[in-house]
Amino acid sequence: MGEHPTHLTLDDLGVARDLPRPGGKDQIQGVPYRPIQFLDDDLPTALERSATWLREAEQWLGEPLDVIAVHLDYDDAKGSPYYDLKLLCNEEDLAGVPIAMRKRDNHTG
Repeated sequence: MGEHPTHLTLDDLGVARDLPRPGGKDQIQGVPYRPIQFLDDDLPTALERSATWLREAEQWLGEPLDVIAVHLDYDDAKGSPYYDLKLLCNEEDLAGVPIAMRKRDNHTG
């Protein structure tokens, strides 16, 4: 980091205010997704752990978790896990919003 920090002017979506915007029906969408990371030297093991976590999270949530993407990268630096597997998940699901909505609906209905 330099001694002179750069100040960014961002809008509510977290993108630069000066960024050209698409016209018409096209739009820049908000991205309420958060990566869940699994690191391992063995890809099948990382995949198994991610599948186990996904099953547990869906059981807790009471419905399928919204996963928009699976990202796989690698790091061949000495001492680092080779595989970096990420599930890009809806942060509202991770916060338990569907659970709160069901509780609210059960109390009002």
